[in-house]
Amino acid sequence: MEIFKGEKKRLYVKQNSIAHLFSFPVEQFIEVHEYQRDEWIIQEGTRPDFLFYVVEGKAKIYITHQNGKVSLLNFINANEYIGEMELLHDVYYTKGIQATTKTICFALPIHYYRTQLLEDAKFLRELTKFLSVKATLMAAKYSQSLAFPLENRLADFILQTADEGIYKEKHVAVCDYLGVSYRHLLHVLTQFCEKRYLQKEGRNYQIIQYDALYELAEMLKNK
Repeated sequence: MEIFKGEKKRLYVKQNSIAHLFSFPVEQFIEVHEYQRDEWIIQEGTRPDFLFYVVEGKAKIYITHQNGKVSLLNFINANEYIGEMELLHDVYYTKGIQATTKTICFALPIHYYRTQLLEDAKFLRELTKFLSVKATLMAAKYSQSLAFPLENRLADFILQTADEGIYKEKHVAVCDYLGVSYRHLLHVLTQFCEKRYLQKEGRNYQIIQYDALYELAEMLKNK
C-alpha cells in the first residue's frame, strides 16, 4: 500500500475532489491510499481507522465462516464507500476487503471526522442513497440466480473481476458466489473458450471478445 505525499497527493485530491459530498472541509486531513491487486484494504475482524471512498479500481468483500470456509459476498466499485458500517456502529464485525485491481481510495480518519460526519446532513443524505442502492443490488443478485442462466451471471462476474483483461478468480470461490456446481462452471468456461469469448492461458483466462460478454451481462441489468 502506498500513501500519496506532497505534490502527488495535492494534485490527486484536486483532480478528484469529493468536497461536494460534505458540508465541511475534509481535504486538509484526507489521505490518498493506493492498493495493488490482492492487497487487503481492511483485514477481516479489525476495525478500520478510516472511512474510505473509492476513486479508482475495484475490491471484493469476503467473510470467513465458523467452519473456516471463506465466502465472497460482494464487490465494491469506484464512487462507493468502505467502512461506512463501522462509522455508523460502535460494534460491527468487519468483513475482509481485498483489492481486485489497482485501487485508489480517499481515506478520512474516523477518529477525527466521526462526530462531524454523523452530524452532517449533506453527507448522511448521500450515504443513505448509497446504502439504498447497495441493498437493492444485493437483493437483485439473489433474484438473478433464479431468473438467469449461468452464462449471463458468469459473463458479468468475469467483467467485474478481470484485471487488465485477465480473469483469474479461483473456481471454488466463484461456484460459492454464483451458487453453481464446479462441473457446471467449468462447462460454461469451456463454452466461452470455444466461442472465443475467452482464451485459456495456464490457470487464467484472457478476455478476447469484450462485446460478447457485455451483451450477456447487460441482460441482467435490463431485467
